[in-house]
Amino acid sequence: MAEELGAALARFLERTHTAAPLQVAQLVDEAARHLGMASATVYLADVQEDQLVPLLGPGEGDDGDALAIEGTVAGWAYRTMSLRLSRRRPLAVWLPLVDGIARIGVLHITADQITPAMLDSATQLAAVTALTIVSKSGFSDLFSRVSRQRPMTTAAEMVWAFLPPRTLGTSRVTSTAALEPAYEIGGDAFDHGLDDGRLHLTVVDAMGHDLAAGLASAVALAGCRSTRRAGGTLTDIADRIDHDLHRWQPGGLLTGVFAHLDLVTGRLAWVNAGHPPPLLIRAHHVVPGALEAPGELPLGLGPGYTPSRTMHEGQLEPGDRVLIHTDGVTEARSADGGQFGEDQLVDFVTRALAAGEPAPEALRRLIHAILDHHHGRLQDDATIVLAEWHPEAGEAWS
Repeated sequence: MAEELGAALARFLERTHTAAPLQVAQLVDEAARHLGMASATVYLADVQEDQLVPLLGPGEGDDGDALAIEGTVAGWAYRTMSLRLSRRRPLAVWLPLVDGIARIGVLHITADQITPAMLDSATQLAAVTALTIVSKSGFSDLFSRVSRQRPMTTAAEMVWAFLPPRTLGTSRVTSTAALEPAYEIGGDAFDHGLDDGRLHLTVVDAMGHDLAAGLASAVALAGCRSTRRAGGTLTDIADRIDHDLHRWQPGGLLTGVFAHLDLVTGRLAWVNAGHPPPLLIRAHHVVPGALEAPGELPLGLGPGYTPSRTMHEGQLEPGDRVLIHTDGVTEARSADGGQFGEDQLVDFVTRALAAGEPAPEALRRLIHAILDHHHGRLQDDATIVLAEWHPEAGEAWS
């Protein structure tokens, strides 16, 4: 069986090099059949993580039956990032499709009988399927089209083009993000990245909710990346964004938090430019005022208005989580005018994490709770980034 698995996966990978994105679903199904399975179907999560949408092959049309992420076996596999068996005929296995630690969908396998060897084969097929989809996503609209339920605004399209994957991580750290309204996002954006033993975090919120706001966020992310890739400090990042906004978008203002987390020591450094302060969650409780600092002006005011930025520092403990959000999260109002509020935000996150939910799932449910609070329509962008430092057991952190 090991030889058959190796041969089938090798053939699959060889064919994917020159296959069109539309052929991926067919190649996955053919590989499954070579491994003795009856069928294999790829499902991708939609951009709001409400549904799992089938990836169809040539001649299969554009519309397939989507499956809800809530209340289905497929959704359970996606939410928990674990395998799920269905003993109804035909026998079926649902496996998460994961890029690193980021969820992208599920793989549905059917078979006449399910053995441990077949489960191993299905797991390996799911892994190479996820890698194939991610590798081809950069030069095809197919996967984006499948994951969308309606068109995006121009501002949203521009912001999403600049965003990194929503979840990334290593054995030492996990960072995950959520943002809404996904199809009309304008002024908010986030960034996170790993480099040389350090996690970088950025959350920005541009004034307004239009194309100009989206452009300001895009300029901020570009300036941030350009500066840090050149070896600049957090204060250099803030100064660069301030300069670029003032020069190229006069009148455009933007708040933001820019942070670095040392993955060996747990030392957190951050600059806050007029943004809500980050929250430190320790042992499922927020440490009051731990990451608060004297307020500073937003970015975009230009020379003569912006003082020297201050870099703050703090020490994390293993298991600590840092939550950065925009004001659209806590200021989302229900029909009767009630705000979602920081207390409700903290309560939701800490309960979800205490229950053992993976961080991506906790934020997925949180952002849906915010949407429900506002009856599905937000008046402002809402963005959340949650980073957890979890050094391996026995690793030095002091």
